[in-house]
Amino acid sequence: MASNSIDNSQQRPRQRNGPPPQRRQGRNPPPPSSSTRTQYRPQQQQQQTTEGLPEKRKPVFVKVDQLKPGTSGHTLTVKVVDQNSVLQKPGAAASSHLRPARISECLVGDETASILFTARNDQVDLMKPGTTVNLRNAKIDMFKGSMRLAVDKWGRIEVIEPAEITVKEDNNLSLVEYELVNVEE
Repeated sequence: MASNSIDNSQQRPRQRNGPPPQRRQGRNPPPPSSSTRTQYRPQQQQQQTTEGLPEKRKPVFVKVDQLKPGTSGHTLTVKVVDQNSVLQKPGAAASSHLRPARISECLVGDETASILFTARNDQVDLMKPGTTVNLRNAKIDMFKGSMRLAVDKWGRIEVIEPAEITVKEDNNLSLVEYELVNVEE
């Protein structure tokens, strides 16, 4: 090999003269050209107002006797009358590594009617007999043809000051059996 030949592994990259090569058009737009400049201005303090945000609705409290099958979004104040723990079947858990769900059926009501409330996990501790609670975003589940009141993860249970509520236990809405009927038109 001659000594005046250039080894390619030690060759420096060639300097380009002129503009850079044209960019391919992909997802991102090309950068702004040198003729348009982006100017950054200090951001103005945003006012702490609710402009542009929808106003929050006031909760509409309903009575227990107004509850209908398949409805949701109820806000009501009820008194807990009774609580019965529901035993889980040995194979009922979804998998062995999950802790078993604590489920309790509570008879709740107000001066118009009463209904069974299904309390799950942490809700069981809140639903003690004699306490008065606000149920927000409650829904009606159907279980074996009868109504059950429940609060899922989108709802809330708040224990409030004890109120003088005389629960009307003789009008238990969970004892009414419903049947799903197809209506043909």
